[in-house]
Amino acid sequence: MDELPGYSPSFKKPADILRLSRRRSRSEASPRAALFSPGEVARRVPGVRPYSPGTQRTSGGVKRRNPFASLENTVSVKRRAESVPDCDFLKDSYRVPVAASQENPEPSQHTLLEDVLCGDGLEPELAASTKTESPEKPLAPSEPAKCSLTYPADWSLKTRLLFTSPQQFSWTDQLKAQEEAQGLILHCRATPVSLPAIIPEPKQCTELRCAFQQSLVYWLHPSLPWLPLFPRIGADRKMTGKSSPWSQDESLQQVLMSEWALSFTSLYNLLKAKLCPYFYVCTYQFTVLFRAAGIAGSDVITAVMSPTTRGLREAMKNDGIEFSLPLVENEPSRKQKNCETSQSDAAVQEDEYAGEDEGTPLEDSDEDESFSWLEEMGVEDKIKKPDAISIKLRKEKNEVKLDHRPESVVLVKGTNTFTLLNFLINCKSIVAAAGTQAGLPPTLLSPVTFRGATMQTLKARSANVKTQVQSGYKDQFSLEITGPVMPHAVHSLTRLLKTAQRGSFSAALYTHEPTTVFNTAVNDQSSKEKDSSELVNCGLHPHTLEQVTQLSTLGKSSLRHLELSDYMYAWKC
Repeated sequence: MDELPGYSPSFKKPADILRLSRRRSRSEASPRAALFSPGEVARRVPGVRPYSPGTQRTSGGVKRRNPFASLENTVSVKRRAESVPDCDFLKDSYRVPVAASQENPEPSQHTLLEDVLCGDGLEPELAASTKTESPEKPLAPSEPAKCSLTYPADWSLKTRLLFTSPQQFSWTDQLKAQEEAQGLILHCRATPVSLPAIIPEPKQCTELRCAFQQSLVYWLHPSLPWLPLFPRIGADRKMTGKSSPWSQDESLQQVLMSEWALSFTSLYNLLKAKLCPYFYVCTYQFTVLFRAAGIAGSDVITAVMSPTTRGLREAMKNDGIEFSLPLVENEPSRKQKNCETSQSDAAVQEDEYAGEDEGTPLEDSDEDESFSWLEEMGVEDKIKKPDAISIKLRKEKNEVKLDHRPESVVLVKGTNTFTLLNFLINCKSIVAAAGTQAGLPPTLLSPVTFRGATMQTLKARSANVKTQVQSGYKDQFSLEITGPVMPHAVHSLTRLLKTAQRGSFSAALYTHEPTTVFNTAVNDQSSKEKDSSELVNCGLHPHTLEQVTQLSTLGKSSLRHLELSDYMYAWKC
């Protein structure tokens, strides 16, 4: 072999090298292997079963026992927390409730750590704290009121109503031509329909279907079918791309505004004659609700406007309109009792002139009185007092804080509502100068007809769905009403459904939020309700008229949910 060319005496075969490497590693690792052997771990950590490798897999196919079955990381969190006395934090954080172990007397051998971290193995109070509410979940409504035969009047405009009931709504589908025509005639003639307390077959009841059509009718101006005219606040995106030929034509804008002014005046005259109970003026910035005398507990015509800005309030003040801010409480200086009589104005001017003659403005004299305590302390020279301009800016800042807030709601009463009518007709700011609503007159909504009005109907759609319950599935029936739903329509629909659905249904009411503050009381709650006998010809059903003449009690809130059970109402705001 020594004579072979290229032969090396130190050459070893690969199998010999691997054998020597395994022998060396085994000899070096023997002390550590003894220290961390499975048997040693079982003796040091309670709850770990001794290592038992069992039979190994041989060429005959016998499966050996898993050598890692007794390692520490396979012990359940519960057993480890109970067996290791030093791991107090483990017990506090990941302890499995006793109630859960009692419900499952034979739990699985291994508890997943992910399940424990997700709250399944936490204490009830700790698990509840780890779960956060979804940001899309609506705010929980207030507690329901006590059951009653009726519910309070809600003066906010609704964009959608969703009724659900265990009884079918099939009687609202596919009205016959005669039934639809009869319902329109009943509405135009303001003829009330009396229905029996119980209707065995609603789909076969012609009077019920005609009354349903009657409840869906409302009146609108202007009428532009290709444009969504309600709601107007925040409707720019919905009107994008729509045709508006008047936006660049001033002569056409003047014609539209002239027709709108005639319709607006016609509505006010009907309101004054108590032939119209109320109506809405919807601009792109604010909404105005006009109510006749005797409605909402007031003995005079009232107008509620929201939201408003300081500039709008100043313009109303300069136009001679007296108004108040009913939601600004305990702040007389910010309650805008504006436009005093000419005598009081003259008296104020005389006082101002007198103050100027003395060389000290009124604001300065008031400020001197408020800072008189500085002179008593002897530090009046070291502290800089605010001047009249600073005081004026501070007052203006407080007024601007109200802008676009519910507290900015304005209440106008009596003859000042006619002045408000003229102000709105001549005010250029009620019409957008640019954007998708440029040159478009405000929307007029009324429960009765008026000059230039167009008859419209709310959209109704019924559906049947399956809902899951404990015993399986059950039929759930729904009725959806969309459009500008006014207060009288809500009451008329609930009155019909109360009879047709056998005294059981629930309703979700979707409010046009800027109109929520219209539920603010216009009179003292201790005042008596007004007689509604003079409003019998206003076009409303007697029961609906009885509701809208009540005092407003909802304040800054509105009805969000109605529940009728056994002919008794409960509601949430």
